Amino acid sequence: MNNNIHPCLWFDGNAKEAATFYCSLFPNSKITVDTAMVVNWEIEGKKIMGLNGGPMFKINPSISLFVTRKDEHEVNRIYDKLAEGGEALMDIGKYDWSQRYGWVKDKFGMTWQIMLGGEDKICPSLIFTSVQYGRTEEAMKFYTSIFDNAAIEMMAPFPTETPYAGKLMYAEFTVDNYKLTAMDGPGEHQYTFNEAVSFVVECHDQAEIDKYWNVLTADGGQESMCGWLKDKFGVSWQIVPVILGKLMSDPEKAPRVVQAFMQMKKFDIQKLLDA
Repeated sequence: MNNNIHPCLWFDGNAKEAATFYCSLFPNSKITVDTAMVVNWEIEGKKIMGLNGGPMFKINPSISLFVTRKDEHEVNRIYDKLAEGGEALMDIGKYDWSQRYGWVKDKFGMTWQIMLGGEDKICPSLIFTSVQYGRTEEAMKFYTSIFDNAAIEMMAPFPTETPYAGKLMYAEFTVDNYKLTAMDGPGEHQYTFNEAVSFVVECHDQAEIDKYWNVLTADGGQESMCGWLKDKFGVSWQIVPVILGKLMSDPEKAPRVVQAFMQMKKFDIQKLLDA
């Protein structure tokens, strides 16, 4: 059974503005949920959640959105639009791994890697830095052992003649048929994973919630509130029941549901239904 896995971006009140901007950049994109707290949108069928969570957490480059396009003009257009009011982390240009590549932080703080490639696609990308540096392969093996329809699809190590030999320059993997990329980030970085970009796993029953919660919090992971946790690599996850959206759309029941889950760490579906 597949789970609906998607990234959640933490905003300080401007999730709708960000979603509108992102949807304007890509074809076949639309806002699907628009509430004061949550704004969901799709880019070419890929769901992204925006959470108006306040100023507590700030997005950093540890998890970016990786976009490849077959058309160089599209690469340039998307990069230039994202750079308006933002900041170049790696200027658009030719690099060893691509004829056209750039890394940019947009005006909302989200970072994007834009690259000329053999297909049009978009997916999250994790960079393992600081104390997590060198753990990319370990993390991919961990994640692909948890989910069904999961596999490490490719790994490109740094050249043996570099100081980074043995670490991964780039890798691709899937969990529940959801594609991600990952890489080790050598050098000094002032960032690592935090709650500002998390991964939502929508579960169909309590057994699934228990399974993912228990495995992801093991061996150094950390429980938080309202279905949030951090795994042993510091990546944040939200393990939530699929039925939550339906319960929250009921104006009479929603306040009681919120009151119930605000007391929970791991979600208890029966308590939500009984609220």
